Amino acid sequence: MKNQVQLITYVDRLSGGGFEDLRRLLHGPLDGVFGGVHLLPFFHRIDGADAGFDPIDHTRVDERLGDWSDVASLATDIDVMADVIVNHMSSDSPQFKDYSAQGRGSAYDGLFLSFDSVFPHGATEKDLLAIYRPRPGLPFTCVTLASGERKILWTTFTPKQVDIDVRHPTGRAYLDSILDILAAHGVKMIRLDAVGYAIKTAGDSCFMAPRTFDFIDDFAKDAQRCGLEVLVEVHSHYRKQIEIARRVDWVYDFALPPLVLHAYFFRTARYLKEWIAIRPVNALTVLDTHDGIGIIDIGPEHGSNDPQSGLVPDSELDELVETIHRNSRGQSLEATGAAASNLDIYQVNCTFYDALGRDDRAYLLARAIQFFMPGIPQVYYVGLLAGGNDMDLLNRTRVGRDINRHHYTPGEVECDLRRPVVHRLLELIRLRNSHPAFTGEFRLETSPNGSLVMGWVSHEASAWLRIDFETMDNELTAVSGEQVLHWVF
Repeated sequence: MKNQVQLITYVDRLSGGGFEDLRRLLHGPLDGVFGGVHLLPFFHRIDGADAGFDPIDHTRVDERLGDWSDVASLATDIDVMADVIVNHMSSDSPQFKDYSAQGRGSAYDGLFLSFDSVFPHGATEKDLLAIYRPRPGLPFTCVTLASGERKILWTTFTPKQVDIDVRHPTGRAYLDSILDILAAHGVKMIRLDAVGYAIKTAGDSCFMAPRTFDFIDDFAKDAQRCGLEVLVEVHSHYRKQIEIARRVDWVYDFALPPLVLHAYFFRTARYLKEWIAIRPVNALTVLDTHDGIGIIDIGPEHGSNDPQSGLVPDSELDELVETIHRNSRGQSLEATGAAASNLDIYQVNCTFYDALGRDDRAYLLARAIQFFMPGIPQVYYVGLLAGGNDMDLLNRTRVGRDINRHHYTPGEVECDLRRPVVHRLLELIRLRNSHPAFTGEFRLETSPNGSLVMGWVSHEASAWLRIDFETMDNELTAVSGEQVLHWVF
């Protein structure tokens, strides 16, 4: 992956159209801004129960966006990442419909995970209570198949997303077919979506268990044989992220967003600096994604025989969440927890710009912190435009994460690109992409808890960021030969 800032976006929600519209945007006002683009699910269909994360056909491009030739064309201009939705597929998929109609006579018998395939002798209360799920309730849906047979299916996320048995030959063949078609059309990197839930074993949490790591190892090797780099997407205790990072190409630094917010809210960089000292460097740094702002990523580990503390004091987690709610004028509260469907118990749904109370200086400094962190920065399309919460979309769908999944029109994009905060962000991105210091050695300087001093040094080039969270005094200095750049936000 190029050592440049990446974009993460839905094809249609930023471009207002399909692949050709996105390509024109990337070659027009965003020309040269990004070294790569992560295209959120563009498969048939993009508007199901979970915004494309419930594919009916994972090997087919939604025709409203284009086709595989459009993917290949975009991939000739910019590195493309795509999702492999490992854990599940839509109940409207041809495979599930065939299984529903034919039952054990179906070619896809064994593809879908049922209650009895994990618990052939039944489950105790202890077994069921041990299962970890990101949403309330148990991960099962009772259905009557078209054949008349009744089954209890494993559905980790929604009843429309039926889990796959990834250890069954049919399940593995299905996933391998996705790798093949992505690689054949120029995709350079894949993100394993929801892979933490992929392996279910009776008696354990069915989330990031030892056999899950084995599966990740095996599947990553298959992807790498296809020439694909692998990014693993898991929200979990920070020590699990460190462990995963040792086994794959890339992980997300999901701890960074709440730690940056914590530094602003509590006027201390102590815990952020402690994380910088131990975090994996093969990380994609993010402040925002298509999901919410993770709290579990800095919180304590629960449900373990050997529980671990979090990155910040437990007493400050609730206040962190409440401050986001206040800064967003209560909007994030309407989109989080029981206030909205499709909820995640470990995330706060809010744009990062609103989480900071739409403070332009704080927002740009947060991006500067992100860009100075070791790893590859990834900027979400709403964050690129310093977007606010989309309450209209939330009120229409009542899906909490839609608050941060705005559908931009071309006119809105054109208008937002003229805003000073967005213009300055683009300057910051270009600096991160082009300055030679960022190819060198990272340094974290010793400083008081209330301040952060981080930099990069390469031969005669250097770049330093200094922030005092108690006063908000700051400076960014970048030197290359005789050229000196000095910014104050």
